[in-house]
Amino acid sequence: MSTPGAPGLPPARVDTTYPAAELDRRFYAFVIDRLVAWGIFAGAAYLAWRFFLDDDRVLAGVGVIVGTVVLVSVLFAVLLGVAGVSPGKALVGLRVVRFDDGRPIGFSKALVRTAVLGMFTLPTVGLGLATLAWTAVMDPGGRRRGGHDRMSDAVVVDVRPAPVTEAEDPRPRAIVNLTAMRLMPTPPAATDPAVPARVDRPVSPPPPSGPAPAVPAPHPTPAQASAQVPAPRPAVPPAAPAPAVPAPPAAVPPRAAAPAPTPAATPQVPTPSALDGPTTRRPDPVPSGATTRWRVTFDTGETFVVEGLALVGRRPEPRANEPVKHLVPLRSSDMSLSKTHAQFQVVPDGALVVMDRGSTNGSVVIRQGVSKSLTAGRPSTLIDGDTVRFGDRTMTVAKDA
Repeated sequence: MSTPGAPGLPPARVDTTYPAAELDRRFYAFVIDRLVAWGIFAGAAYLAWRFFLDDDRVLAGVGVIVGTVVLVSVLFAVLLGVAGVSPGKALVGLRVVRFDDGRPIGFSKALVRTAVLGMFTLPTVGLGLATLAWTAVMDPGGRRRGGHDRMSDAVVVDVRPAPVTEAEDPRPRAIVNLTAMRLMPTPPAATDPAVPARVDRPVSPPPPSGPAPAVPAPHPTPAQASAQVPAPRPAVPPAAPAPAVPAPPAAVPPRAAAPAPTPAATPQVPTPSALDGPTTRRPDPVPSGATTRWRVTFDTGETFVVEGLALVGRRPEPRANEPVKHLVPLRSSDMSLSKTHAQFQVVPDGALVVMDRGSTNGSVVIRQGVSKSLTAGRPSTLIDGDTVRFGDRTMTVAKDA
Protein backbone atom coordinates (compact mmCIF):
# COMPACT_ATOMS: atom_id res chain seq x y z
CA MET A 1 0.00 0.00 0.00
CA SER A 2 1.13 3.59 -0.53
CA THR A 3 2.20 5.77 2.36
CA PRO A 4 1.19 9.43 2.38
CA GLY A 5 3.89 12.03 1.84
CA ALA A 6 4.10 15.74 2.44
CA PRO A 7 1.10 17.93 1.57
CA GLY A 8 1.08 18.82 -2.10
CA LEU A 9 3.60 16.08 -2.99
CA PRO A 10 2.96 12.48 -4.05
CA PRO A 11 3.51 9.68 -1.52
CA ALA A 12 7.07 8.45 -1.05
CA ARG A 13 6.18 4.90 -2.02
CA VAL A 14 3.83 3.61 -4.71
CA ASP A 15 2.15 0.24 -4.73
CA THR A 16 3.64 -1.94 -7.47
CA THR A 17 0.14 -3.06 -8.43
CA TYR A 18 -0.48 0.25 -10.19
CA PRO A 19 -0.83 -0.28 -13.96
CA ALA A 20 2.07 0.58 -16.23
CA ALA A 21 1.71 3.96 -17.94
CA GLU A 22 0.52 4.02 -21.53
CA LEU A 23 3.02 5.17 -24.12
CA ASP A 24 0.87 8.07 -25.29
CA ARG A 25 0.65 9.52 -21.76
CA ARG A 26 4.41 9.13 -21.35
CA PHE A 27 4.88 10.99 -24.63
CA TYR A 28 2.64 13.85 -23.44
CA ALA A 29 4.63 14.12 -20.20
CA PHE A 30 7.90 14.11 -22.15
CA VAL A 31 6.70 16.93 -24.44
CA ILE A 32 5.64 19.07 -21.46
CA ASP A 33 8.99 18.54 -19.75
CA ARG A 34 10.91 19.50 -22.88
CA LEU A 35 8.83 22.63 -23.44
CA VAL A 36 9.49 23.77 -19.87
CA ALA A 37 13.24 23.05 -20.10
CA TRP A 38 13.69 24.54 -23.57
CA GLY A 39 11.78 27.64 -22.56
CA ILE A 40 14.21 28.19 -19.67
CA PHE A 41 17.17 27.52 -22.00
CA ALA A 42 15.87 30.02 -24.56
CA GLY A 43 15.49 32.70 -21.89
CA ALA A 44 19.02 32.09 -20.64
CA ALA A 45 20.41 32.22 -24.19
CA TYR A 46 18.70 35.55 -24.85
CA LEU A 47 20.04 37.06 -21.63
CA ALA A 48 23.53 35.77 -22.40
CA TRP A 49 23.44 37.28 -25.89
CA ARG A 50 21.99 40.57 -24.64
CA PHE A 51 24.43 41.18 -21.82
CA PHE A 52 27.54 39.18 -22.73
CA LEU A 53 27.83 37.93 -26.31
CA ASP A 54 26.74 41.21 -27.85
CA ASP A 55 29.48 42.99 -25.89
CA ASP A 56 32.16 40.50 -27.07
CA ARG A 57 32.26 38.61 -23.76
CA VAL A 58 31.94 35.21 -25.34
CA LEU A 59 33.19 33.08 -22.46
CA ALA A 60 30.80 34.68 -19.98
CA GLY A 61 27.85 34.20 -22.34
CA VAL A 62 28.67 30.55 -23.00
CA GLY A 63 29.13 30.00 -19.27
CA VAL A 64 25.67 31.37 -18.54
CA ILE A 65 24.05 29.06 -21.12
CA VAL A 66 25.93 25.94 -19.99
CA GLY A 67 25.30 26.72 -16.33
CA THR A 68 21.56 27.07 -16.96
CA VAL A 69 21.42 23.72 -18.77
CA VAL A 70 23.27 21.96 -15.94
CA LEU A 71 21.14 23.61 -13.22
CA VAL A 72 17.84 22.71 -14.89
CA SER A 73 18.99 19.11 -15.45
CA VAL A 74 20.00 18.76 -11.80
CA LEU A 75 16.64 20.18 -10.62
CA PHE A 76 14.75 17.74 -12.83
CA ALA A 77 16.89 14.88 -11.49
CA VAL A 78 16.21 15.90 -7.87
CA LEU A 79 12.44 15.97 -8.45
CA LEU A 80 12.55 12.63 -10.27
CA GLY A 81 14.77 10.92 -7.70
CA VAL A 82 13.05 12.18 -4.53
CA ALA A 83 9.38 12.40 -5.54
CA GLY A 84 9.33 10.44 -8.80
CA VAL A 85 7.72 13.28 -10.73
CA SER A 86 8.54 16.00 -13.21
CA PRO A 87 6.36 18.90 -14.43
CA GLY A 88 4.95 16.80 -17.26
CA LYS A 89 4.43 13.62 -15.22
CA ALA A 90 2.75 15.56 -12.42
CA LEU A 91 0.25 17.03 -14.91
CA VAL A 92 -0.70 13.73 -16.58
CA GLY A 93 -0.68 11.61 -13.39
CA LEU A 94 2.44 9.44 -13.87
CA ARG A 95 5.17 8.40 -11.44
CA VAL A 96 8.69 6.95 -11.83
CA VAL A 97 9.48 4.39 -9.09
CA ARG A 98 11.71 1.40 -8.49
CA PHE A 99 10.71 -1.71 -10.31
CA ASP A 100 10.99 -4.04 -7.33
CA ASP A 101 9.52 -2.18 -4.32
CA GLY A 102 7.87 1.02 -5.67
CA ARG A 103 10.16 3.42 -3.80
CA PRO A 104 11.79 6.54 -5.34
CA ILE A 105 14.74 5.70 -7.57
CA GLY A 106 17.16 8.17 -5.92
CA PHE A 107 19.17 11.10 -7.23
CA SER A 108 22.00 9.15 -8.89
CA LYS A 109 19.73 6.94 -10.98
CA ALA A 110 17.49 9.88 -11.80
CA LEU A 111 20.53 11.81 -13.03
CA VAL A 112 21.51 8.88 -15.27
CA ARG A 113 17.97 8.69 -16.64
CA THR A 114 17.90 12.44 -17.31
CA ALA A 115 21.29 12.36 -19.05
CA VAL A 116 20.23 9.45 -21.30
CA LEU A 117 17.03 11.23 -22.34
CA GLY A 118 19.01 14.41 -23.05
CA MET A 119 21.54 12.60 -25.24
CA PHE A 120 18.80 10.75 -27.13
CA THR A 121 16.75 13.92 -27.84
CA LEU A 122 18.56 16.68 -29.75
CA PRO A 123 21.78 15.08 -31.08
CA THR A 124 19.96 12.14 -32.70
CA VAL A 125 17.17 14.23 -34.31
CA GLY A 126 14.44 12.00 -32.85
CA LEU A 127 16.00 8.63 -33.78
CA GLY A 128 17.11 8.00 -30.20
CA LEU A 129 13.61 8.66 -28.84
CA ALA A 130 12.13 6.28 -31.39
CA THR A 131 14.62 3.62 -30.27
CA LEU A 132 13.70 4.07 -26.60
CA ALA A 133 9.99 3.89 -27.45
CA TRP A 134 10.57 0.67 -29.44
CA THR A 135 12.38 -0.94 -26.48
CA ALA A 136 9.41 -0.01 -24.26
CA VAL A 137 6.94 -1.60 -26.68
CA MET A 138 9.02 -4.80 -26.92
CA ASP A 139 9.38 -5.21 -23.13
CA PRO A 140 8.91 -8.97 -22.49
CA GLY A 141 7.57 -8.30 -18.98
CA GLY A 142 4.66 -6.23 -20.28
CA ARG A 143 5.51 -3.26 -18.03
CA ARG A 144 6.61 -1.04 -20.97
CA ARG A 145 10.10 -0.48 -19.60
CA GLY A 146 12.42 1.17 -22.13
CA GLY A 147 16.18 1.17 -22.22
CA HIS A 148 16.46 4.25 -19.98
CA ASP A 149 14.04 2.63 -17.50
CA ARG A 150 16.22 -0.48 -17.23
CA MET A 151 19.39 1.60 -16.82
CA SER A 152 17.83 3.31 -13.79
CA ASP A 153 15.95 0.18 -12.54
CA ALA A 154 12.68 2.12 -12.81
CA VAL A 155 9.16 1.72 -14.09
CA VAL A 156 6.62 4.39 -15.01
CA VAL A 157 3.18 3.77 -13.49
CA ASP A 158 -0.19 5.46 -13.78
CA VAL A 159 -1.23 6.68 -10.30
CA ARG A 160 -4.51 8.27 -11.29
CA PRO A 161 -7.42 7.10 -9.13
CA ALA A 162 -9.58 4.49 -10.78
CA PRO A 163 -13.09 5.68 -11.72
CA VAL A 164 -15.77 4.74 -9.19
CA THR A 165 -18.70 2.77 -10.67
CA GLU A 166 -21.95 2.18 -8.80
CA ALA A 167 -22.95 -1.46 -8.28
CA GLU A 168 -26.21 -2.32 -10.00
CA ASP A 169 -29.03 -4.13 -8.17
CA PRO A 170 -29.28 -7.66 -9.65
CA ARG A 171 -33.04 -7.86 -8.93
CA PRO A 172 -35.37 -7.01 -11.81
CA ARG A 173 -37.02 -3.63 -11.64
CA ALA A 174 -40.80 -3.38 -11.46
CA ILE A 175 -42.48 -1.64 -14.37
CA VAL A 176 -45.32 0.70 -13.41
CA ASN A 177 -47.92 1.57 -16.05
CA LEU A 178 -49.00 5.10 -15.12
CA THR A 179 -51.56 5.31 -17.93
CA ALA A 180 -53.39 2.21 -16.71
CA MET A 181 -53.42 3.55 -13.17
CA ARG A 182 -55.06 6.79 -14.30
CA LEU A 183 -57.75 4.91 -16.27
CA MET A 184 -58.68 2.48 -13.47
CA PRO A 185 -61.74 3.61 -11.38
CA THR A 186 -61.15 4.38 -7.74
CA PRO A 187 -62.81 1.68 -5.56
CA PRO A 188 -65.40 2.99 -3.01
CA ALA A 189 -64.22 3.15 0.56
CA ALA A 190 -65.68 0.42 2.76
CA THR A 191 -67.92 1.70 5.57
CA ASP A 192 -68.05 0.11 8.98
CA PRO A 193 -71.62 0.04 10.43
CA ALA A 194 -70.23 0.24 13.91
CA VAL A 195 -68.52 3.55 13.27
CA PRO A 196 -70.93 6.46 12.93
CA ALA A 197 -70.58 8.61 9.87
CA ARG A 198 -68.74 11.83 10.34
CA VAL A 199 -70.85 14.95 10.03
CA ASP A 200 -69.03 18.10 9.08
CA ARG A 201 -70.06 21.08 11.12
CA PRO A 202 -70.38 24.48 9.49
CA VAL A 203 -67.33 26.51 10.16
CA SER A 204 -67.91 30.11 11.09
CA PRO A 205 -65.71 32.60 9.28
CA PRO A 206 -62.81 33.83 11.37
CA PRO A 207 -62.99 37.34 12.77
CA PRO A 208 -61.23 39.88 10.62
CA SER A 209 -57.72 40.50 11.84
CA GLY A 210 -57.27 43.80 9.99
CA PRO A 211 -58.64 47.25 10.93
CA ALA A 212 -62.37 47.87 11.07
CA PRO A 213 -63.96 48.90 7.76
CA ALA A 214 -64.57 52.59 7.36
CA VAL A 215 -68.14 53.81 7.78
CA PRO A 216 -69.36 55.51 4.61
CA ALA A 217 -70.06 59.20 4.99
CA PRO A 218 -73.72 60.36 4.60
CA HIS A 219 -74.74 61.75 1.28
CA PRO A 220 -75.00 65.54 1.30
CA THR A 221 -78.27 67.31 0.68
CA PRO A 222 -78.90 69.25 -2.54
CA ALA A 223 -78.33 72.52 -0.70
CA GLN A 224 -75.05 71.33 0.72
CA ALA A 225 -73.97 69.99 -2.66
CA SER A 226 -74.72 73.30 -4.35
CA ALA A 227 -72.77 75.12 -1.66
CA GLN A 228 -69.76 72.88 -2.09
CA VAL A 229 -69.53 73.24 -5.90
CA PRO A 230 -67.25 76.23 -6.75
CA ALA A 231 -68.50 78.88 -9.13
CA PRO A 232 -67.06 78.69 -12.64
CA ARG A 233 -64.29 81.19 -13.45
CA PRO A 234 -64.79 83.61 -16.32
CA ALA A 235 -62.92 82.63 -19.46
CA VAL A 236 -59.84 84.76 -20.08
CA PRO A 237 -59.13 85.42 -23.76
CA PRO A 238 -55.66 84.42 -24.87
CA ALA A 239 -53.15 87.20 -25.12
CA ALA A 240 -52.38 88.41 -28.60
CA PRO A 241 -48.82 87.67 -29.75
CA ALA A 242 -46.48 90.64 -29.63
CA PRO A 243 -45.51 92.02 -33.04
CA ALA A 244 -42.05 91.02 -34.21
CA VAL A 245 -39.57 93.84 -33.89
CA PRO A 246 -37.13 93.94 -36.81
CA ALA A 247 -33.45 93.63 -35.82
CA PRO A 248 -31.38 96.75 -36.27
CA PRO A 249 -29.15 96.69 -39.35
CA ALA A 250 -25.56 95.68 -38.79
CA ALA A 251 -23.17 98.52 -38.57
CA VAL A 252 -21.15 98.98 -41.72
CA PRO A 253 -17.49 99.63 -40.95
CA PRO A 254 -16.26 102.89 -42.38
CA ARG A 255 -14.16 102.55 -45.51
CA ALA A 256 -10.52 103.11 -44.87
CA ALA A 257 -9.16 106.11 -46.57
CA ALA A 258 -6.69 105.42 -49.34
CA PRO A 259 -3.17 106.36 -48.37
CA ALA A 260 -1.94 109.52 -49.90
CA PRO A 261 0.71 109.01 -52.55
CA THR A 262 4.18 109.65 -51.36
CA PRO A 263 7.08 110.66 -53.47
CA ALA A 264 9.42 107.90 -54.53
CA ALA A 265 12.20 107.42 -52.11
CA THR A 266 15.24 105.24 -52.03
CA PRO A 267 14.81 102.02 -49.97
CA GLN A 268 16.30 102.30 -46.56
CA VAL A 269 18.66 99.52 -45.48
CA PRO A 270 18.31 98.74 -41.77
CA THR A 271 21.38 99.36 -39.77
CA PRO A 272 23.16 96.50 -38.01
CA SER A 273 21.79 97.69 -34.71
CA ALA A 274 18.24 97.22 -36.00
CA LEU A 275 18.97 93.68 -37.28
CA ASP A 276 20.69 92.46 -34.18
CA GLY A 277 17.88 92.10 -31.68
CA PRO A 278 18.14 90.30 -28.34
CA THR A 279 16.91 86.99 -29.94
CA THR A 280 18.92 87.19 -33.19
CA ARG A 281 22.06 85.00 -33.27
CA ARG A 282 24.81 85.65 -35.71
CA PRO A 283 26.24 82.61 -37.50
CA ASP A 284 29.54 81.34 -36.19
CA PRO A 285 32.54 82.17 -38.31
CA VAL A 286 33.57 79.28 -40.53
CA PRO A 287 37.25 78.42 -40.30
CA SER A 288 39.25 78.69 -43.45
CA GLY A 289 40.13 74.98 -43.52
CA ALA A 290 36.55 73.72 -42.95
CA THR A 291 35.83 73.87 -46.65
CA THR A 292 37.80 70.64 -47.15
CA ARG A 293 35.49 67.75 -47.96
CA TRP A 294 36.42 64.17 -47.19
CA ARG A 295 34.87 61.05 -48.75
CA VAL A 296 35.16 57.60 -47.20
CA THR A 297 34.54 54.35 -49.09
CA PHE A 298 34.09 50.95 -47.38
CA ASP A 299 34.85 47.54 -48.87
CA THR A 300 31.12 46.83 -48.75
CA GLY A 301 30.58 49.50 -51.44
CA GLU A 302 29.09 52.12 -49.13
CA THR A 303 30.52 55.64 -49.63
CA PHE A 304 29.58 59.12 -48.38
CA VAL A 305 30.99 62.57 -47.64
CA VAL A 306 31.76 63.06 -43.95
CA GLU A 307 29.53 65.79 -42.56
CA GLY A 308 29.84 65.13 -38.83
CA LEU A 309 30.61 62.45 -36.25
CA ALA A 310 30.44 58.92 -37.70
CA LEU A 311 30.32 55.63 -35.74
CA VAL A 312 31.43 52.28 -37.21
CA GLY A 313 30.63 48.79 -35.85
CA ARG A 314 28.34 45.77 -36.05
CA ARG A 315 25.52 47.77 -34.52
CA PRO A 316 26.90 51.16 -33.46
CA GLU A 317 25.06 53.10 -30.78
CA PRO A 318 25.87 56.69 -29.68
CA ARG A 319 26.47 57.64 -26.10
CA ALA A 320 24.09 59.89 -24.20
CA ASN A 321 23.82 63.37 -25.79
CA GLU A 322 26.38 62.46 -28.48
CA PRO A 323 25.66 64.34 -31.76
CA VAL A 324 26.14 61.59 -34.32
CA LYS A 325 25.62 62.32 -38.00
CA HIS A 326 26.49 58.93 -39.56
CA LEU A 327 25.84 55.41 -38.21
CA VAL A 328 27.69 52.81 -40.30
CA PRO A 329 26.60 49.23 -39.40
CA LEU A 330 28.86 46.63 -41.06
CA ARG A 331 28.64 42.85 -41.22
CA SER A 332 31.53 40.83 -39.79
CA SER A 333 31.96 37.23 -40.92
CA ASP A 334 34.42 36.31 -38.14
CA MET A 335 32.94 38.56 -35.41
CA SER A 336 36.17 40.60 -35.31
CA LEU A 337 34.19 43.84 -35.53
CA SER A 338 32.91 45.16 -32.21
CA LYS A 339 29.46 46.54 -31.60
CA THR A 340 30.69 50.17 -31.62
CA HIS A 341 34.21 49.76 -33.03
CA ALA A 342 35.53 53.27 -33.90
CA GLN A 343 34.60 56.81 -34.83
CA PHE A 344 35.82 59.47 -37.27
CA GLN A 345 34.92 63.09 -38.01
CA VAL A 346 36.17 66.33 -39.59
CA VAL A 347 37.66 68.69 -37.00
CA PRO A 348 37.36 72.51 -37.29
CA ASP A 349 40.72 72.88 -39.04
CA GLY A 350 39.48 70.64 -41.88
CA ALA A 351 41.42 67.45 -41.01
CA LEU A 352 39.80 63.99 -40.86
CA VAL A 353 40.45 62.32 -37.49
CA VAL A 354 39.79 58.65 -36.58
CA MET A 355 39.72 57.11 -33.07
CA ASP A 356 39.28 53.54 -31.81
CA ARG A 357 36.57 53.24 -29.13
CA GLY A 358 38.11 50.38 -27.16
CA SER A 359 37.25 47.59 -29.59
CA THR A 360 38.28 43.98 -28.94
CA ASN A 361 40.50 43.55 -32.02
CA GLY A 362 41.60 47.20 -32.44
CA SER A 363 41.94 49.42 -35.53
CA VAL A 364 44.88 49.80 -37.96
CA VAL A 365 45.84 52.70 -40.30
CA ILE A 366 47.66 51.64 -43.50
CA ARG A 367 49.64 54.53 -45.11
CA GLN A 368 51.79 53.81 -48.19
CA GLY A 369 52.01 50.13 -47.27
CA VAL A 370 52.99 50.73 -43.62
CA SER A 371 50.53 49.63 -40.92
CA LYS A 372 50.12 51.40 -37.61
CA SER A 373 47.79 50.27 -34.81
CA LEU A 374 45.63 52.91 -33.17
CA THR A 375 45.57 53.43 -29.42
CA ALA A 376 42.07 53.22 -27.96
CA GLY A 377 40.74 56.65 -27.03
CA ARG A 378 43.52 58.57 -28.83
CA PRO A 379 42.61 60.32 -32.12
CA SER A 380 44.81 60.02 -35.22
CA THR A 381 44.81 62.32 -38.26
CA LEU A 382 44.26 60.77 -41.71
CA ILE A 383 45.55 61.98 -45.06
CA ASP A 384 44.41 61.48 -48.62
CA GLY A 385 44.89 57.83 -49.69
CA ASP A 386 44.97 56.26 -46.20
CA THR A 387 43.20 52.96 -45.52
CA VAL A 388 41.76 52.11 -42.10
CA ARG A 389 41.05 48.49 -41.10
CA PHE A 390 38.27 47.86 -38.54
CA GLY A 391 38.39 44.13 -37.77
CA ASP A 392 37.75 42.37 -41.10
CA ARG A 393 36.43 45.57 -42.78
CA THR A 394 38.41 48.36 -44.47
CA MET A 395 37.73 52.03 -45.22
CA THR A 396 39.56 54.18 -47.80
CA VAL A 397 39.93 57.96 -47.29
CA ALA A 398 40.07 60.52 -50.13
CA LYS A 399 39.53 64.25 -50.51
CA ASP A 400 36.31 65.08 -52.32
CA ALA A 401 36.82 67.66 -55.07
